[in-house]
Amino acid sequence: MAGVMDSVNQRTQLVGQNRLELLLFRLDGPQLYGINVFKVREVLQCPKLTVMPKSHPVVCGVASIRGATIPILDLAMATGSGALKDQSSPFVIITEYNTKTQGFLVGAVERIVNMNWEEIHPPPKGTGRDHYLTAVTRLDNQLVEIIDVEKILSEVSPSSESISHGVVDVDTHTKAVSLRVLTVDDSSVARKQVSRCLQTVGVEVVSLNDGRQALEYLRKLVDEGKDPSEEFLMMISDIEMPEMDGYTLTSEIRSDPRMQNLHIILHTSLSGVFNQAMVKKVGANDFLAKFRPDDLASRVVDRIKEADHS
Repeated sequence: MAGVMDSVNQRTQLVGQNRLELLLFRLDGPQLYGINVFKVREVLQCPKLTVMPKSHPVVCGVASIRGATIPILDLAMATGSGALKDQSSPFVIITEYNTKTQGFLVGAVERIVNMNWEEIHPPPKGTGRDHYLTAVTRLDNQLVEIIDVEKILSEVSPSSESISHGVVDVDTHTKAVSLRVLTVDDSSVARKQVSRCLQTVGVEVVSLNDGRQALEYLRKLVDEGKDPSEEFLMMISDIEMPEMDGYTLTSEIRSDPRMQNLHIILHTSLSGVFNQAMVKKVGANDFLAKFRPDDLASRVVDRIKEADHS
C-alpha cells in the first residue's frame, strides 16, 4: 500500500503545475504524433490479430492481451490517411478512454517527453472542420500533432447521448430553464456531447475551448462585479486541454476569493487510480468519467436540488 501511495504522491506533485507527459509515435511518414501517457496502459509489438466480421473498417482485428480481448484500430486509417502501409513490424499502443480499452496500430513508437500545457496549442484556424487534431506543439523544431481520440472513438463506436427516462423530472426541468452551466473542453465532439446532454436537462450552456480561455472569461466576470457561483450553477471542465489543463484551472479558481465558491466537476476520459487524489488536491467538488449521459445529468439534477434548498 505504501508503494501505491508513493506512486500517487509522485504523480500528484505535477498537479496544478500545468504539466503533462506525451508518448510520441509515428504512423507511416516522418510526422510525429503525441498521446497523453496517462491514457496509455502499455506499448507492445502488434500481436496476432483475429479479424471480426462486420466490424468497422478502422478496426483491423482483436487481440488477446493479458487475458482480455481488445479491439485494435488502425490509427492511420482512422484519421483519413488510408491503412497503415508498413505493417512489417507495427506497434500497438493500448489505451484506456472513457473506461473502455482499445489498441491503436502505429508504425513506430519514439519516446516519452515531459511538457508544459502552455506549450500545447489549439490546431491552427486554417485546419478546417474535418481534421482529427485536438492540439499541436513543437519539439526540436518539429511539429507534433495530438490526435482527438474522442472524435475517432465516437465515429467507430458512437455512445448514446440520450438520458434515461426518470433521470430528470418535470419540476427539475422547469427550474433548470433559468440556470446556466459553464463547460470547458478542447474536443469539439465532447463539447457537443455535453451540451446536448445538458440542454436535455434544461439548463443553458456556455461552452469554452480550454482552461486559459475559461480563466480569462471568469476573471472578466469578477472584474465586472459578478460572482461566478451566482452566474453559473456549476462548471464542468475537461482535464486535458491546451494552454491550461483542468487541474490548473481549478487551482487558479480556488486561489481567487472572488470565484472560489464556483461548483466544479472535472469531466474526463482519463482513467486510473490517480484521479481522485488529484481532484482532492486541486479542490474540485467532484470527478466524473466521460461520457455517461445519465451520470452527467444526475450530477446536474443533484446540484439543481441543492441550490433550490440553499
